[in-house]
Amino acid sequence: MTRVVRFHEYGEPDVLQIDNIDVSAPASDEVQIAVKAIGLNRAEVMFRRHAYLQEAEFPSMLGYEASGTITAMGDAFTGFAKGDAVSVIPTLDMARWGTYGELINVPGRHVVKHPENLSFEQAAASWMQYVTAWGALIEQAKLTRNEFVIVSAASSSVGVAAIQIARSVGAKVIATTRTGSKVEALIKAGAHHVIATEENDFAARVTEITGGKGARVVFDPIGGPAIAQLAECMAVGGILLEYGALSPDEGPFPQFAVLGKSLTLKGYLYTEIVSDDSILSRAKTFINDGLRSGSLDPLIARTFTFDNIGEATRFLESNEQIGKIVVTV
Repeated sequence: MTRVVRFHEYGEPDVLQIDNIDVSAPASDEVQIAVKAIGLNRAEVMFRRHAYLQEAEFPSMLGYEASGTITAMGDAFTGFAKGDAVSVIPTLDMARWGTYGELINVPGRHVVKHPENLSFEQAAASWMQYVTAWGALIEQAKLTRNEFVIVSAASSSVGVAAIQIARSVGAKVIATTRTGSKVEALIKAGAHHVIATEENDFAARVTEITGGKGARVVFDPIGGPAIAQLAECMAVGGILLEYGALSPDEGPFPQFAVLGKSLTLKGYLYTEIVSDDSILSRAKTFINDGLRSGSLDPLIARTFTFDNIGEATRFLESNEQIGKIVVTV
């Protein structure tokens, strides 16, 4: 028997409970991992609340990220050995391959040997954020040196990852946050410029920073009415990648900015990266190289113990942190 976190109905963090279950042997293409640390993500909050792309079948596991050591492997999986230190790249089904547990099975293609310079906590805090940001900024937007990129809601773990990835290729980062309380921390995290959107004229500041040219790339998880404002701040031929819907409101389509500047507005999901073997291989190489060199440095806001995972997810939902919440097992 092993302990796993499951929920038996949709709801707030108090629906999470630690259950004792039998974990089966890994399937032929799976790896079994004794978990050392778990990275928490907002997608898991949405899944638990019945506000995600996937439906739960109760009782449901959840979780996208973890790190630990391999205890067993399926017959079809090669290239790893028992005892290897590994981390999990988010799968396509968090209920089937949930990571909130002491012992988990995951598809082998979603397992990576992380650099030895990383702790288990750092490894568990890496892959959702860096794969998401890399896929948008590098694979799709082709961000390069000296280009401006606007990173909205930049205090999130994906936002911080986007700052680091953009800097690693020499791009200039304009980070946004609602108020001035996180400006200093975002500058410390690597942003070249930070705009507190509730306290500044956003469009005027972007015009000033970019010398009137606007930003070619925008990476936004908010959506809603803000998209029209972001479009006005973009350069000719720019691309806006929308990877979330934090705003509950629909916004107007910015047709004049789109037409006048030949803009691309694209919905983006991390699944576009992890479902393609060749793209996923490029992501693994870029991210592991960055983690090894230190140009990518997972920022951990706070750690909790496995028994306090409910408290951990409440802290995540408070939106007070900059960086990742990690649970140690």
